[in-house]
Amino acid sequence: MTTKKITIFGLFVLFGLLTLQVKISHLAGSKATFTLFDSFAPIAGAFLGGLPGALAVLLMQALNLVWHKTYELGFIIRLMPPVFAVLYFARRTKLNLIVPIIAIILFNLNPIGRTVWFYSLFWLIPVACYFYQDKFLLARAWGATFTAHAVGGVLWVYAFHLPREVWIALIPVVIIERALFGAGIAINYILLKRLEATVEESAYAVH
Repeated sequence: MTTKKITIFGLFVLFGLLTLQVKISHLAGSKATFTLFDSFAPIAGAFLGGLPGALAVLLMQALNLVWHKTYELGFIIRLMPPVFAVLYFARRTKLNLIVPIIAIILFNLNPIGRTVWFYSLFWLIPVACYFYQDKFLLARAWGATFTAHAVGGVLWVYAFHLPREVWIALIPVVIIERALFGAGIAINYILLKRLEATVEESAYAVH
């Protein structure tokens, strides 16, 4: 990694830790929460690259767990979904198709999951967004956030065995929540791109 990327890596970890402190909502069946981090983490892939961005996101979350000493299963599971959102947002690859499709299959193989099979239709969204993510920022952002949702949903259905009624009740929540997360990802990306351009212009002017 170049000096520039190392600096950006450090800044992402710092800002990520800050966004992890801003709670938005609780996850059903656990003490874990959605935070402002869910609208920030995916863009790490665009600025750092897929794997470095994923590593930065894992590091942010691991440091947060150690800091708060929150080792409940829900918090541990929450480590993985943002990683896949980072990889989705980083660039258009076949992985962006494979992950949500596998998530749909695994969800419907679960005894509880198959009773709410329609819940997994949410994960066709990142499949559809895959074909437009290089053209539209919102497609890229919503694809990323619904990929995180797909990974989290599969882990959740196997770990917590929430009843069918809970999954059904979550449907309208997911629609609002993911719409906002996707918009937040797009906004954060635009703001950081403008900040990056301003810093580079300032540095060029000094030289």
